[in-house]
Amino acid sequence: LVIMAGTVLLAYYFECTDTFQVHIQGFFCQDGDLMKPYPGTEEESFITPLVLYCVLAATPTVIIFIGEISMYFIKSTRESLIAQEKTILTGECCYLNPLVRRIIRFIGVFAFGLFATDIFVNAGQVVTGHLTPYFLTVCKPNYTSTDCGVHHQFINNGNICTGDLEVIEKARRSFPSKHAALSIYSALYATMYITSTIKTKSSRLAKPVLCLGTLCTAFLTGLNRVSEYRNHCSDVIAGFILGTAVALFLGMCVVHNFKGTQGSPSKPKPEDPRGVPLMAFPRIESPLETLSAQNHSASMTEVT
Repeated sequence: LVIMAGTVLLAYYFECTDTFQVHIQGFFCQDGDLMKPYPGTEEESFITPLVLYCVLAATPTVIIFIGEISMYFIKSTRESLIAQEKTILTGECCYLNPLVRRIIRFIGVFAFGLFATDIFVNAGQVVTGHLTPYFLTVCKPNYTSTDCGVHHQFINNGNICTGDLEVIEKARRSFPSKHAALSIYSALYATMYITSTIKTKSSRLAKPVLCLGTLCTAFLTGLNRVSEYRNHCSDVIAGFILGTAVALFLGMCVVHNFKGTQGSPSKPKPEDPRGVPLMAFPRIESPLETLSAQNHSASMTEVT
């Protein structure tokens, strides 16, 4: 809970405060890659931030809820879950059964990864200050000034812009793409859960359709950012790589492919020989006894 609270607090400082200042990156006044038309605010996009955040947060949560409850009510699956998971006592009367424990763990790890991905994206945008394809449109530099008058002159002066400062500030946060990183993280986490936990024979076609549909939605989200001139192709690719890395790390190294936490069976401890009666130990014949028995049998043969 402490780690989760710190992650949420850091994401809040990145998103809602000016604690971290964006790096001022230079540009060319005649750069065609930065002169795309201004697509408007994020709320005017085809995929608004509200819709994006609601879908990417709700999709894995609903899938995990439905999957865990369905598996718990299947007798064979419930027995394996009880064998894998331990019942955690919280006092003398309250406890967490395997169903509640798995739901809390999987959704909690997903939420942590979501905020961690957001922090990585914001850190990359603040450090690089990469310019959006419409930067020069909103910057509105003074082309008659001395700096822009010289052809192919690289501009390091951020005060040359005459546009809206708030819009210019957002136009300096392009790399990596936040929409691409968060969408692919959510889609891949849900896909890993589906492929690792749902094992019924009737899901042979439903599983790939659901997984590919989820991944396709994330891919189309990244393409929408490029088509609306809100991000470069490199920004979207970097966002996909970042979200994929976080999802794979959490899915494979933290929740262990959504398997239980059953440990290896412990080996029985050897009994302490002290305190065991002597008659309980096996009798071992000495070489002298063996030789005496052989001589006795040989003498009996000669007498016969």
